[in-house]
Amino acid sequence: MGHLILHQFGHGIAAVDAFYHGRPGHSAIHLLVENGRAAVIDTGTNHSIPYLLEALETLKLTPENVAYVIVTHVHLDHAGGAGMAMKRFPNARLVVHPRGARHMADPGKLIAGTIGVYGEEKTRHIYGEILPVPAKRIIEAGDNFALDLDGRTLRFLDTPGHARHHFCIWDEASRSLFTGDSFGISYRELDSDGKEFIIPTTTPVQFEPAAAHATIDRLMALKPARAYLTHFGEVTQLERHAADLHALLDAYVAIAESLRSTGEARHEAIKAQLGELFVAHLTRNGCHAGREFILDLLAWDVELNAQGLGVWLDRPAA
Repeated sequence: MGHLILHQFGHGIAAVDAFYHGRPGHSAIHLLVENGRAAVIDTGTNHSIPYLLEALETLKLTPENVAYVIVTHVHLDHAGGAGMAMKRFPNARLVVHPRGARHMADPGKLIAGTIGVYGEEKTRHIYGEILPVPAKRIIEAGDNFALDLDGRTLRFLDTPGHARHHFCIWDEASRSLFTGDSFGISYRELDSDGKEFIIPTTTPVQFEPAAAHATIDRLMALKPARAYLTHFGEVTQLERHAADLHALLDAYVAIAESLRSTGEARHEAIKAQLGELFVAHLTRNGCHAGREFILDLLAWDVELNAQGLGVWLDRPAA
């Protein structure tokens, strides 16, 4: 267990480090507070909930002050702790994409899918017991759904590409987006001279390149001032990030297509090329971290991205 790490960004927005895999700076639980009412955006895992409770206390809020628990999508690094959070927050409603709602009420298939990626022992170790959320406490937020947080309107945008059960949240009051995984991932260890770096994430099993490109364009059309990524926190250089995401998505697809027919060696070959792509991209753009540091930091993301690209390659054509 780590110690509470709480980042406060202004506009009533803060990020609680979820210590996913015990690692700081990997996954954030965002808090949005308006006049003493709070929305929790993504929950981390069950192991993250004590940090969330401590953060609320630090901000002079109680569990009763939480009005909404919002999960951008139902991958368990974002929603694994939702059931436990709802047990702790008696006045809260859970807000989830319509495609993900049934998995929050009955997480059996979600758990099985995660076991398929991690294996059963590792899944239980990372996530603990995934608790269901009573259906009567769930709000399904379709495209353009609006939610009121004590007069502050949150608008929900259907944003496929990473997952079909993904939405992003637009907070017009601060001109901020909460993007889950739809606007990539950005680890602070790779920042250099104040310059942020973003890479797309193609975690299995619903990566769709055309939808991912369209989602980026839709988000940027709002002219946001900043985005809050679950991995990790606030980024502000959004025009450059959008261009990088588009370019890197095209590069991912080109790598996968070039290795489509390489048989059993395909997965490792995709991993190797993704790793070199990241090193080249980061170095070219001024990141001072060395090759081995970059590859080590991004090793798990490389593995998951390669898995997702493999699933995409094997998906029957529509």
